Amino acid sequence: MTEFSTDTQALIRPDFSSPFIEIGREEWARLAGETPMPLTEAEIEAFRGLGELLDLREVSEVYRPLSRLLNEYAQGVREVHRRTRGFLHREQDRPSPFVLGIAGSVAVGKSTVARILRDLLARWPETPQVQLVTTDGFLYPNAELERRGISHRKGFPESYDRRALMRFVSQVKAGMPEVRVPHYSHLIYDIVPDEYTIVRNPDILIVEGLNVLQPPSNERPLAVSDLFDFSIYVDARTSDIERWYQDRFLKLKDGAFADPSSYFRRFAGLDEEQARALAHEFWKGINEPNLVENIRPTRARASLVLRKEADHRVQKVLLRKL
Repeated sequence: MTEFSTDTQALIRPDFSSPFIEIGREEWARLAGETPMPLTEAEIEAFRGLGELLDLREVSEVYRPLSRLLNEYAQGVREVHRRTRGFLHREQDRPSPFVLGIAGSVAVGKSTVARILRDLLARWPETPQVQLVTTDGFLYPNAELERRGISHRKGFPESYDRRALMRFVSQVKAGMPEVRVPHYSHLIYDIVPDEYTIVRNPDILIVEGLNVLQPPSNERPLAVSDLFDFSIYVDARTSDIERWYQDRFLKLKDGAFADPSSYFRRFAGLDEEQARALAHEFWKGINEPNLVENIRPTRARASLVLRKEADHRVQKVLLRKL
């Protein structure tokens, strides 16, 4: 049995104890029905992450039916909110935004999934205002990570200002007209002082990040995932994710790392063998432990799991039973 089969056995076994319905790609693609395909090949090209295989067929067969499902959920939540406001005699209150969480490992492609869904969901007439926020903006600045002695654990749950993230999502859900998110630069690998993304009353808010599905704890009895209306986990074999991570590192070495402002500019001169060895070291020392200890254990908490194969294509969808 492969590692991937072992990892997902608890999710997909066909007995009544599984909380998920397993849907193969062909069956899933048919669920799009008559849903229009609003994106062109040129637009999809702009979504491609480094090394990801993404084309019109993948978007049509995987993300088009997913956008239809999410639109159904968003309309359902809106109806529940309408009835609740009626029950409370507060019909004048603005409906709360639909909040979608997207989780998964480094290099698994969750950012690409988030960007595709942002544009697809914005094409539905019921949800024209869709905003995407990544949890990178809630990382502590490098100076604070160093002060706490956890610079080597950047990306682990404790490296985020979870209180600020919770406050942000709560304020958006409460209908605040403007909420600010700190800006994180991947070029300088740090929070940019006095730069912010402004979120203004979206119909849908997408929150994407490594650890967004972390459960509550005794110390923190409310988790940000408790505020999600729907959540997605992007899944793949660990060996495939490591290969994607190494391939991405090599592409960055020849691209963004060469920028004089890049935090990683010292790696731009490495040859391919050296770069792969360093990427493997980073993976084994940081990213894989974070995946095994913190990220993958949250997979079963998702509303839906997208299961990728070695070519980055989604082959199965696991949908939580109602």
